[in-house]
Amino acid sequence: MRTLYRLVVINFTMARFGLDEIILTMHFFRPLWLLGLINPFNWFRSSTLTQAERLRLCIESLGPIFIKFGQMLSTRRDLLPDDIVNELEKLLDRVPPFPLDQARAIVEQQLGMPIDQAFQSFDDNLVASASIAQIYQAQLKSGEDVVVKIVRPNIEQQIRQDIDVLTLLARMADRYWNEAQRIKPLQIVHEFEKTIFNELDLVREAANANELRRHFEGSNDLYVPKVYWDYCRPRVMVIERIEGIPVSDIEQLKAHNINLEVLSRKGVEVFFTQVYRNNYFHADMHPGNIFVSRDNPDDPKYIAVDFGIMGSLSTQDQRYLAENFVAFFNRDYRRVAELHVDSGWVDNDIRIDEFEAAIRAVCEPMFQRPLAEISFGQLLLRLFQTARSFNMEIQPQLLLLEKTLLHVEGLGRRLYPQLDLWDTAKPFLERWLSEQRGVRALAKGLKQNLPYIAENLSDLPELAFKALQKIANAESQGERNSKQTDALKQEIRKANQRSIRAIVGSSFVISASIIAALDGLAPVMVGSGQFYMPLVSWVLLIPGLYLLISSWSGD
Repeated sequence: MRTLYRLVVINFTMARFGLDEIILTMHFFRPLWLLGLINPFNWFRSSTLTQAERLRLCIESLGPIFIKFGQMLSTRRDLLPDDIVNELEKLLDRVPPFPLDQARAIVEQQLGMPIDQAFQSFDDNLVASASIAQIYQAQLKSGEDVVVKIVRPNIEQQIRQDIDVLTLLARMADRYWNEAQRIKPLQIVHEFEKTIFNELDLVREAANANELRRHFEGSNDLYVPKVYWDYCRPRVMVIERIEGIPVSDIEQLKAHNINLEVLSRKGVEVFFTQVYRNNYFHADMHPGNIFVSRDNPDDPKYIAVDFGIMGSLSTQDQRYLAENFVAFFNRDYRRVAELHVDSGWVDNDIRIDEFEAAIRAVCEPMFQRPLAEISFGQLLLRLFQTARSFNMEIQPQLLLLEKTLLHVEGLGRRLYPQLDLWDTAKPFLERWLSEQRGVRALAKGLKQNLPYIAENLSDLPELAFKALQKIANAESQGERNSKQTDALKQEIRKANQRSIRAIVGSSFVISASIIAALDGLAPVMVGSGQFYMPLVSWVLLIPGLYLLISSWSGD
């Protein structure tokens, strides 16, 4: 009942702000077109507000879930008119605040002490107000300048109500929408639910900030503020106060002579570094969460805040995405089609040549323009639209990445319209892929797995003994299934052979490394991909690798 009531409230709010035309454009509401004439709100609607302003006010009234949606739309100048985007950008850090006395009460309740006892000073002037929390400045007793982030009171109940509405709509879509199997609306809602409730836990956010700070310690590209753990609780977080220029304030960036070309390139490089080097990326990189340091205008540094939403990918998704990107850069549409099938994003019974032709029809017209003028976000959107006819399924684990990539491209193009995303990203991705293949990848795998192999080799005889004991017990109890017994004995023989190969192979590889080290030469010259080892090391290394690989594969 509450869910149905919320649906009525949503439609009522849209009508109150003069957005009933959106309701009436939906095909199942078209019989109610007369509502536009008899709607009493039409009589009292303010003529001084634009449609963009009314849309922003409506979203603010509907609460955190809709504000998050509006924030996402504010980055899509490629899809929406400028007047609407300009209004939606106000949702990034200018959401109507909750009262100061409630903020102070939450801090004191969470910290278990009066504010005056916790802080040297606490500025009652609001710094920023967002959909989930709002920010105040303070100073610790030890003298450090900090900001205090406070979660909005009673927000869980409001979010839960809207999640129930989205779940209801998703279930209806699953039942009645032909595209539901591909889009997976219910799964998307569940992912969004998990993400937004994680964002409410500020201890989790503090841990996210700490992890990202560790990845970029000493970096000239990105700075992450320090977390003060003694003052972090589920509804309150205290973090270092930073000084910087909002990345959306182009005029102020120009006034401080910030090199916008370098800044835009660094944004792309920081994104791909997070995704491929660290596999841990800031997934809410809208302009309200990004600042620029004033310290070095010629080599500017980003400053990130708000770490409630972070993302990561499986190794398989990382590889397929990188290969897809590089194939796009090389205009290898056949490879793009094959990768979509290999990754399971598209049914494996489709005709590759037809899918390749459809991809070429989307991409080739775009590549007739200079690369700097090609929108990668637009290309992805066009590609997804084309793939619908091939039953391409939405991958929920990639939604955060897609959103972040669109944020990064939109931000980069706004800073420096001539940004060539392709030229910046391609060398990075090609370098990463080269590290995942060939000799380097094999050497890395050996380095990672040799300790595990060495640790577990000693257990193999015991496991073999226990298996033989099971066979003996089965025979003594009158088991007559000779086929199963023979198969088990054969498997044990194979396991013993693999163990011997692993032991001998490991010994050969270790011996080759020791001989190379004693000879005074590094086994691999980093960056060149060439080996410089004495002949004896090669004689030991090659059969050693063969034995190790055969022991893993079971051949």
